[in-house]
Amino acid sequence: MTSKSATRCLRKFWTMWTTAKQNGLKKESGIRPISHSTSIQKYRKAHDRRLSYYHQVVGSYTYGPPMAVAPINQVRRVLRYALTKIPPAKICLGVPNYGYDWPLPYIQGATKAATLGNIEAVQTAIFYGVPILFDETAKSPWFTYWQYGVQHEVWFEDVRSWQEKFKLVREFGLRGIAVWQIMKLFRAGWVLLDSM
Repeated sequence: MTSKSATRCLRKFWTMWTTAKQNGLKKESGIRPISHSTSIQKYRKAHDRRLSYYHQVVGSYTYGPPMAVAPINQVRRVLRYALTKIPPAKICLGVPNYGYDWPLPYIQGATKAATLGNIEAVQTAIFYGVPILFDETAKSPWFTYWQYGVQHEVWFEDVRSWQEKFKLVREFGLRGIAVWQIMKLFRAGWVLLDSM
């Protein structure tokens, strides 16, 4: 992403935030709709919008097992539940802009994944000469590689996985999306977002 396009993206983001504030947006928050279902009821009236997706509930995280960051089947399940409690016009779907690289074998509570950007993930696959696969259930890209005798498993987001999440916004009539980790450069994602 060039400096000019990064500036344009940040300006667009700032314009959206300013407009939201001018339109009376008071509070916005991320919630854990599965493990903390009472939080939906508790904060429902206090917040103007919700971020219905919370990656540590529906997908992978630093100390979790290797899997998609936001598997579409799990995101869909969380959305269906959230929509029983919150009107779709109040829900912005969180879209992750990063991935995880796990050393294998995975040992619960001990194995720690490294966070990496989507571009970094693709560069890693190219560097190690391994194919990027696409999981049709999770609708997410992933690959494995070897480094210093240790196998690694990487899951990340790409345009295909973002498109699947954007389809959910239209399908359920949600307010829009919110990008998690906006500071990781992902030009293709921003181009896709701009085309919405």
